[in-house]
Amino acid sequence: METWQIAVIPVLAFLCEYMDSTLGMGYGTTLTPLFMLLGFSPMQIVPVILLSELVTGISAAFFHHREGNVNFKPKSTDFAKVVERLSSLGYVESFKRGIPIHLKVALLLGVCSIAGTVVAVFVAVNVPKFWLKLYIGCLVLAMGVVILVCMNKEFKFSWRKLSILGIVASFNKGLSGGGYGPIVTCGQILSGVEGKSAVGITSLAEGLTCLVGVITYILVTKGALEWKLAPYVIIGAVLSVPLSAKSVKVMTARRLKLAIAVLTITLGTYTIYKTVTS
Repeated sequence: METWQIAVIPVLAFLCEYMDSTLGMGYGTTLTPLFMLLGFSPMQIVPVILLSELVTGISAAFFHHREGNVNFKPKSTDFAKVVERLSSLGYVESFKRGIPIHLKVALLLGVCSIAGTVVAVFVAVNVPKFWLKLYIGCLVLAMGVVILVCMNKEFKFSWRKLSILGIVASFNKGLSGGGYGPIVTCGQILSGVEGKSAVGITSLAEGLTCLVGVITYILVTKGALEWKLAPYVIIGAVLSVPLSAKSVKVMTARRLKLAIAVLTITLGTYTIYKTVTS
């Protein structure tokens, strides 16, 4: 790599990860085409993005939990208060055995990711990229429009919706390195999860999904992958995580939901545009 690339890559990773950890989306969807413009090939990019998001996803989950945006702590001291606050939303059954709803959602999405990601890696090497990218763009755009149209509507919590969305989102992630956050974050909101909690849950679930993706790519390619981008991407991305958790903490729920909807629509539109014009 040239010197200017080494200088630019961490900055791009920092900015994209800040957006991702603040709004629950945009890292892989934005970073993949940017790296392609810098001259790198998809197979140099996607595995590295998955590896970096494995690291940043776990880190972001920790910082979001610390800032109070999400609760991943089993049998926390405020357990009774949390149960009382969420009882009207149908969450009580999910607190059996002292497991917080946020942790259960993240684990469910992580389990769903196994099927979606493994299938995606095999599809990625056999299906024309045009149709795959067009599919992802249309799906992301549709999710954003639904969020925007239903801005003031409250949704009943649904494990079934989350399971389906987890499989679809992980399929997108394994396919292109992006398309996970928009589906999972918006999907959680449409399934009854609060915006701030949805961002923190997405971070943890995405980290688990990326672990599956990295392992699958290594097995499928028999270790024939290039990791030269990895150190620069990981350093830049990790540095943004504490700042993003602070940003989510101070944002109002409505403003966060609006930002998520607008960004999702933008990413979906951009993906469709780049697909049909390239």
